[in-house]
Amino acid sequence: MRDFGQKNDSFEEKIIDIKRVSKKTKGGNKIAFAVLTVVGNRNGKIGIAVGKAGDTASAIAKSTSRARKKMFQIPFKGLTIPYEVTKKFGASVVLLKPVPKGAGIIAGGSVRKVIYVSGIKDISAKILGSNNKINNVYATVKALKSLSD
Repeated sequence: MRDFGQKNDSFEEKIIDIKRVSKKTKGGNKIAFAVLTVVGNRNGKIGIAVGKAGDTASAIAKSTSRARKKMFQIPFKGLTIPYEVTKKFGASVVLLKPVPKGAGIIAGGSVRKVIYVSGIKDISAKILGSNNKINNVYATVKALKSLSD
C-alpha cells in the first residue's frame, strides 16, 4: 500500500527566505507568509518557487510543491560550469565563474544554496547590485539556464 505522507525521492529542499507579508483590508490587516524554496537532486536538476499562505507550514508546503513542478536540467561539465556567465534580474546581478577542481563553492547567501542543490561542486559566484534574496535567486537560475555545452 502506498504511503502518501512520505516522499521517497532523492530531492533536497532548501528554504531560502521566509517573509511575513500583510494586506490592508476593510476589517484590518490580513497577515500571510511568503516562502522561497529551492529543490534539487544535486545532479543538475533544480526548481525554485514562492508559496504564500496564512501560516508558515502551509507556505513551505506550497512553495516546495511548486518548485518540484517547475524543475529543469542545467548543463555543467565535470564538477564546474563550462564558462563565466553574468545575468541580471531586476536590480540584482549575479556573476558565476568556473574554478579549478577542489576549490569548492565560493558563494554567499541565497546563491550558495541554489548552487549546492544543483550539484555543482566547484564554482565562484558574486552578487552585484541588489541584496534582494528573491531577485538574486532568480538571477542565478537565469544564469544557470543560459549555460550550454
